[in-house]
Amino acid sequence: MSTISTALPRRCWAEIDLAALERNLHLIRAALPAHMRYVAVVKADAYGHGLPHIAARLMHAGADLFAVANISEAAILRELGPGWPILLLSPLLPNEDRYLAEYDLAATVSTEEEVDRFNRVGLDAQRPISVHLKIDTGMGRLGVWHEHAAALHARISAASHLRLDGVFTHFASPDEDAAFTTEQRRRFLAALERCRGLRLSEIFVHADNSAGIESLPDASPFNAVRIGLLQFGVLPRPGALLPQVRAEPVFSFHTRVGLTKTLPRGSTVSYGRTRTLERDSRIAILCAGYGDGISRAVSNRASVLIHGQRCPVLGRVTMDQTIVDITDAPPIASGDEAVIIGRQGHDEVSLVEFSHWADTIPWETLCSITKRVPRFYRTALGV
Repeated sequence: MSTISTALPRRCWAEIDLAALERNLHLIRAALPAHMRYVAVVKADAYGHGLPHIAARLMHAGADLFAVANISEAAILRELGPGWPILLLSPLLPNEDRYLAEYDLAATVSTEEEVDRFNRVGLDAQRPISVHLKIDTGMGRLGVWHEHAAALHARISAASHLRLDGVFTHFASPDEDAAFTTEQRRRFLAALERCRGLRLSEIFVHADNSAGIESLPDASPFNAVRIGLLQFGVLPRPGALLPQVRAEPVFSFHTRVGLTKTLPRGSTVSYGRTRTLERDSRIAILCAGYGDGISRAVSNRASVLIHGQRCPVLGRVTMDQTIVDITDAPPIASGDEAVIIGRQGHDEVSLVEFSHWADTIPWETLCSITKRVPRFYRTALGV
């Protein structure tokens, strides 16, 4: 695990607060019904936070099930320890099937062909393979169409070496279309009723994620929720999801001032000359650009924090550097820290705000912070 040292300044880095992550998990659990199980979604390198460190802390905090996208992510989790339930959310390629038994994984099932393939894996391994039946209620991606779910469930039940450990669906627009979310939930519940012999109390039943839980009915068979962005302290939309949960940001993004200089009024800035200075200006060149994860879309839109003051981005973001206006800021020098996402002094640039400047969503922003940005992990005992 890396540690942060103020003795050797870094040009660009991200900080991950593992103690805040654990506190967030406990806050979310406390706000959910007592019977709800916590499915920690940690795909895409735990949304860019670093899968091994995040998963280890969530294991310590008591997550019930981990959801990942692919075999590579599952293998990293399995190296952390045996016994933790791991669900693969994406389809498996035929040459990946054997890893279900080798790594003790649960597969998502959408088709009869998958049932047959995974059952053969179980036969070869001489033990049952765990599966979650996915029902398509309107997302139009994975899952058996809800009107045909009963037939696929019957095929799973008839397979000698499959064990049904879960059933789930995926909402298409829980943060934008409450009416369609309600209709998807109705379709899902109706499909479950048509699945004969389905013992819902003995398996994971999940549909809700960080953007959909607020529509969860009080009386329902749902006994698990998939938590992704919220565990990292980010609401998918303002005012969404469990308003009593005051989750803390886990991720922050930092760089340093490379140099400062003065330019006269009328000068143009950066590639394409998209910004003309309207006054004599002091500028700072930051040691990070789109090669690190500062989207070009924030050009002439975003601000960063230096000495706790917002400094607007001037011109286009370049691969390795970003130019900001420091004319109205206190004295700034080479080596000073600039916060791209996070808190400094009494102000904060939130992940949601930065994503708005980039015309994207927080999920994409986190996954866009590149591998050349080192991650450093804070714990409850310090850094």
